Amino acid sequence: MANTPQARKRIRRNNRRADINTARMSRIRSFIKKVETAIEEGDKDAAANALRAAQPEMQRGVARGVLHKNTVARKISRLSKRVSAL
Repeated sequence: MANTPQARKRIRRNNRRADINTARMSRIRSFIKKVETAIEEGDKDAAANALRAAQPEMQRGVARGVLHKNTVARKISRLSKRVSAL
């Protein structure tokens, strides 16, 4: 258990940041799922639009330190390849 005021504050801040990061990851996953459902339905226009909306969200996750840049680059590359294959 935290005994110093600094350690107590650190626990409070960690919990708050964890909530924010969880919400951010959930939002990113939702955008990715929209792309994947459009791909499964075979709707190329909807998939392309969803991918255009998802890319900035994923890049924002990189900027905020929630995701690694190579992970996002890989996911965007794979999604865009699947969209262009429609």
